[in-house]
Amino acid sequence: MQQSVPPWLEKLLSTEFFPVCRTHGDAARSECNMYCLDCNDGAFCFYCKSSKHKEHQVIQIRRSSYHNVVRVSEIEKVLNIDGVQTYVINSAKVLFLNERPQPKSAKGGSRICQVCGRSLLDIFLFCSLGCKLVGIKRNENARCILEGKSSTTRVMSPTRTRRIEIMMNEEEEEEHHHIYTPTPSTRRRKGIPHRAPN
Repeated sequence: MQQSVPPWLEKLLSTEFFPVCRTHGDAARSECNMYCLDCNDGAFCFYCKSSKHKEHQVIQIRRSSYHNVVRVSEIEKVLNIDGVQTYVINSAKVLFLNERPQPKSAKGGSRICQVCGRSLLDIFLFCSLGCKLVGIKRNENARCILEGKSSTTRVMSPTRTRRIEIMMNEEEEEEHHHIYTPTPSTRRRKGIPHRAPN
């Protein structure tokens, strides 16, 4: 199993993200939401990255519904994420780091996570990287997490992508602004304009 799991993965999944940086607490971007895969030594902020991790492999952690997510475009460069459920939030594809509790009433879909039983879409096997790691530990012959980019890239049709977006909106509708700035809503016309009487 050691050969199939990168040494930094377990530490990443157990790291606490988003506390205020002790060194740069007064600065605007002082949340500790960065992780260095080379140092493998806890979360740090944007300013720490600039000063201490300039030439290192660093990924940024984001939030959705108070759960940590990472952009697929960042994590797939260093990790095989095949089988892990992805979501599209404001045009960016993300996946969750750890299992999210789900009410029993919400379970029972046609496909569920092999570890925690959470409902899944499409042909995914796990709801998060954490569940995939547990799955590998249960079956040491399953070498499905490898350093490097996924060997196969799944291309989803626009219909399936839209279905995932809709599912995410229903599950996490109040949290889109935690990851990305929302697009300003279009102004409505006040009414039909009328000429002033002559």
